[in-house]
Amino acid sequence: MDSSPARSQTRLDSFVDRYAARTAGMTASEIRALFAVASRPEVVSLAGGMPNISGLPLDVVGGAIGDLVEHQGTVAMQYGSGQGVPELREQITDVMRLEGIEAHPDDVVVTVGSQQAVDLVTRVFCDPGDVVICEAPSYVGALGVFRAYQAEVVHAEMDAHGLVPEALRQAIASVKAAGKTIKFLYTIPNFHNPAGVTMSAQRRTEVLEICREEGVLILEDNPYGLLGFEREPLRALRADEADTVIYLGSFSKTFAPGFRVGWALAPHPVREKLVLAQESATLCPPQFSQMAVSAYLAKHDWVGQIKQFREMYRERRDAMVSALDDMMPAGCTWNVPEGGFYVWLSLPPGIDAKAMLPRAVTARVAYVPGTAFYADGFGSSAMRLSFCYPTPERIREGVRRLAGVLEAEMELRATFGATTPARGLPSGYDAPGTDVS
Repeated sequence: MDSSPARSQTRLDSFVDRYAARTAGMTASEIRALFAVASRPEVVSLAGGMPNISGLPLDVVGGAIGDLVEHQGTVAMQYGSGQGVPELREQITDVMRLEGIEAHPDDVVVTVGSQQAVDLVTRVFCDPGDVVICEAPSYVGALGVFRAYQAEVVHAEMDAHGLVPEALRQAIASVKAAGKTIKFLYTIPNFHNPAGVTMSAQRRTEVLEICREEGVLILEDNPYGLLGFEREPLRALRADEADTVIYLGSFSKTFAPGFRVGWALAPHPVREKLVLAQESATLCPPQFSQMAVSAYLAKHDWVGQIKQFREMYRERRDAMVSALDDMMPAGCTWNVPEGGFYVWLSLPPGIDAKAMLPRAVTARVAYVPGTAFYADGFGSSAMRLSFCYPTPERIREGVRRLAGVLEAEMELRATFGATTPARGLPSGYDAPGTDVS
């Protein structure tokens, strides 16, 4: 064996000693790691939350973009404002009005998807060691941002009605008792990603009251709010609290993700900081994408289009729930989401979703293990299933394959016992309940 100094000092990454300390928190999400496999045509992917844009009127979109290039091309393909195109910001206030928000376009900052808005808010507010309180489970993309900025995530329990107020109080008290600083509560109140639950109107009032009392800022992330199946949109948290809520929205789910247009609605002083952070990150959000979205909103019945999307996703939700009812083995539980893209499936005791994933992929079905949605490694007793993209027939086939994998896993466990330690929810973390429909 060659033990020479040159051999012993060989590294895969020669820059490892030069990186900033915060890069230690930059890791690939479990969802991104699945993309290469889940995108293969023989695999039924119940993993990614890719919107189904097959129902978009591409002739209308294409015509609007053609007119944009022909008549405003020299403007659309130029640099723009760091805050965003004024016409689009005005239209965004119309979109938010559907959820009870009355806002001025001057307080809107356009971003490269709402993901960038999460990044900018975190950059503006969080120093290393600061705390962000998140629901348990929470959106994997946001957890990645918080980790990258070296913020500490403290989870608070959810149930079938959303974030549990008493759990929020306890989380705030424990952080303050430890002498740490809470920068904000991150919440997805509507059709939660990944849990699929919706915060009730009563809970919204209680959460707002707690955060007012405790002086905690709220980051309300709401990409799914207009995609409800059963009723009109609930009032946003921001609709009842303008001073301490930063609201994030996106056109990725209600129009098309390829344009990468989202926004933040923030109190005036925060808005100024977000614009500065935007300018340092991208100089300006893409002018062409913004003007294309603005043209679509101006020339098409976008409210009617959203209603069509709701019906399409409702059909896919129904297909998934029906298949789960028919095929899942005993011991599995799941919620029935009232909107959005996701079902949260809890597994029988001792079954580890992350350990089982390679066997599921071999059976040509993919999902996201629950561990992706916790900052502390928990959640292996659950998985997120996405129904937004596959056809109802493919959804049913995917559930059939998944049920077969689960049954085989349960038989192995019954024969040989647990082969991997199952890490479920810790004390105080209850899986979202099943009575949300």
